[in-house]
Amino acid sequence: MLFEDVEDAQAFYKAYARRKGFAIRTNHTRLSKDDKSLCAVDYVCTREGFRRASRKEQDRTIPEPAETKIGCKAIMGIKKDGEKWIVNKFVVGHNHILLTPRSTSFLRGHRGVSKVQKKLIMTLNESGVPTRKIMSVLSKESGGDFNVGCIGKDVENYVGNKRRKVFEEGDAQRLYCYFVDRQQKEPGFVFSMQVDKNGCMGSCFWADARSRAAYQYFGDVVTFDATYLTNIYKMPFVPFSGVNHHHQTIMFGCALLVSETAESYTWLLRTWQEAMLGRAPSTIITDDDKAMAKAIGEVLPNTIHRLCLWHILQKFPEHLAHAYNKYPDFQKDFRHCIHETITTEEFEQEWALILVKYELAENAWLQNLYARRDKWVPAYLRSTFCAGMSTTQRSESMNKFFKDYVKSSTMVSDFVHQYEKAIDARYFKEKEKDVRTKSTRAIMKTPLKIEE
Repeated sequence: MLFEDVEDAQAFYKAYARRKGFAIRTNHTRLSKDDKSLCAVDYVCTREGFRRASRKEQDRTIPEPAETKIGCKAIMGIKKDGEKWIVNKFVVGHNHILLTPRSTSFLRGHRGVSKVQKKLIMTLNESGVPTRKIMSVLSKESGGDFNVGCIGKDVENYVGNKRRKVFEEGDAQRLYCYFVDRQQKEPGFVFSMQVDKNGCMGSCFWADARSRAAYQYFGDVVTFDATYLTNIYKMPFVPFSGVNHHHQTIMFGCALLVSETAESYTWLLRTWQEAMLGRAPSTIITDDDKAMAKAIGEVLPNTIHRLCLWHILQKFPEHLAHAYNKYPDFQKDFRHCIHETITTEEFEQEWALILVKYELAENAWLQNLYARRDKWVPAYLRSTFCAGMSTTQRSESMNKFFKDYVKSSTMVSDFVHQYEKAIDARYFKEKEKDVRTKSTRAIMKTPLKIEE
């Protein structure tokens, strides 16, 4: 066969490979001795040759990836013949199973993100659509998964590369400009950013006017909890949340922290309290984190600090596995002691019996937990107003909610835009409930005046 140029030859062999069920790559190129121009090219099956393990790879402890090169001999070689290119060698046979034409689209050599797809991917990504849903849209647009031409990993790589370019242009600077602009448009908006001695951005906190106003009404009980993977830098996202008059989760501001140290939390709590006009909550619920506890004790000495009951109960099977396995009744007795004792005396009595019955009096982990029982045992907290919350579930539900808007590849400057969209969605739900409450009347269960 004759081809007008190298690109035509490559496109032909690639199309042939796709139909036959394999992928190709360029193996050798040769230059002419006279003018150093390209005079010959060899295209081979991607399974040609054998893998050479480098010393670096040999030292790795993680498992090796799957083998791809197995010495396949299939090849198409072309050389320059005057102004055209002629095929000078061609080996048909492969030493491996060939795929069906539909499956070939999953091979790296046949994958690629088209210009049209790139535009659609970025539009969807900026709207907080996760990769799996982007793939679903691309599949619908192209008439099926096999026609997309790329896989989820290609979409992630493309978005990641775009994001890295944005970061090079100054992500922290964009974030600062956004905050300043927002403050000018909305005087009630507040923000604070830590900057190190090199002028690099550290932790940052922000709260809009609506969140600050809501806190003055519903700030009696606050939960806060740190979660990861909501931005490209793995900065923990810390939302301050509570409940409103419809028992919906609402936000009282949030932060992105550089680290989860007592110093970071102290700075955050001071900044947050200042934004909330110096008013401290009556009760604060967190998970069992020592750094958080230290910061709360320092900044909010008069606030009742509760520990998330759910987090604590999750640790029992891990620390007391022997008791769970040895005694079938342990779980039932333990549950009764925690959840069904009304007074502190009743709890103390049952706890003492459990320690004796199940031989746990010497367990150091239990002793440590018992020493802080006033922070997590329901019997000790019956007189504390908690707005129906005993766990940091509200914070976690907010984290889950935000994951529909942001994901691990989200830049910090984009994160605040997505956060704003998420908050708008929450306020829309509140308005919806307000209208429903004003335009309907509850059906009474009894004729009693107290219920009405």
